[in-house]
Amino acid sequence: MFIDNARFVVHSGKGGQGCSSFRREKFVTKGGPDGGDGGKGGDVYFLVDSNTDTLSNYKGRKLFKADNGKAGMGSRMTGKSADELVLVVPPGTQVIDDDSGEVLLDLLEEGQKVKILEGGKGGLGNVHFKNSRNQRPTYFQPGLPGLSKNIRLELKLIADVGLVGYPNVGKSTLISTTSNANPEIANYEFTTLTPKLGVVEVGDYNSFVMADIPGIIDGAADGKGLGLEFLKHIERTKTLLFMIDVANHRTMLDQYTVLKQEVSKFSNELAGRNYAIALSKIDGYYGEDLEGEIKQFITDIGLECSTSNEFGFDKEYPYYAQDLTYSRFDNSKPFFVLPISSVTRKNTKSITYALYNLLEQNK
Repeated sequence: MFIDNARFVVHSGKGGQGCSSFRREKFVTKGGPDGGDGGKGGDVYFLVDSNTDTLSNYKGRKLFKADNGKAGMGSRMTGKSADELVLVVPPGTQVIDDDSGEVLLDLLEEGQKVKILEGGKGGLGNVHFKNSRNQRPTYFQPGLPGLSKNIRLELKLIADVGLVGYPNVGKSTLISTTSNANPEIANYEFTTLTPKLGVVEVGDYNSFVMADIPGIIDGAADGKGLGLEFLKHIERTKTLLFMIDVANHRTMLDQYTVLKQEVSKFSNELAGRNYAIALSKIDGYYGEDLEGEIKQFITDIGLECSTSNEFGFDKEYPYYAQDLTYSRFDNSKPFFVLPISSVTRKNTKSITYALYNLLEQNK
């Protein structure tokens, strides 16, 4: 089960109390105080593990508490310190103070281990309080209490390319065709209810991670549909691929305009990422002039059709690709506008090379 948020309380362990003890041994007179210190309470850590990709371990759990330290003992024996409590989370998890909304930790790197709460210190035994004026102290310290914090976890997937589009525009089909992911595919909207990640192989030695995000609808950034829940999963993507369905009842320009608006309303930073456009389902087009509509769309967004490219785009249909031979990449424009068909595999191989090249522009 994919769970991308959780709320619970974390407690670090209480320190063990010190011991009040006196040495009692045959032939040893006036042995004096020998009470040991209490053990330290357990610390609380977060550990990033790439072998997990969900927060389902925290579903339904309201409290995570580290163990308390053990009490001190006689003969100056210190009580055992408690083991640390390690909470394992996937990469991309944010740890947020649920009371103030402050982001406490942003956990991205595999193996990253960060302490969030310190365990309570153990109390001192009575051996520490003897002096010339008080040679048989009975006083000892209680252990310090542990700390407590209300925590909210939010998982934001980390990917190189995030697919953005209306429901049922071919995002799942594209990621299943180009990567090792196997999302559910069906001819109805909102087939994808949870984000999916796939590794796309580019040649023999290169690859990148593609994220299939559930469909965005008008008003998604304002909380309509599932969009607000899943727009956050493209916040960490390096580039965006807008999927425009040429067989949809909405025009290509309408789809593109709404998607750009929703992304901008959700995050200005996200709207400034490098992006490209894929015109999907050209095999399902039921109009009269697909070539003319593609040309019109490219013109409507202020571009001109290209005549050549380095990625092997099929020339049966018009396309646009930035020519970087004599100029720098312009991130205010799409890197390419490419008609594709995941069913017939038209341009699906070429688009992976183009997306990899787009990722190189970030470096």
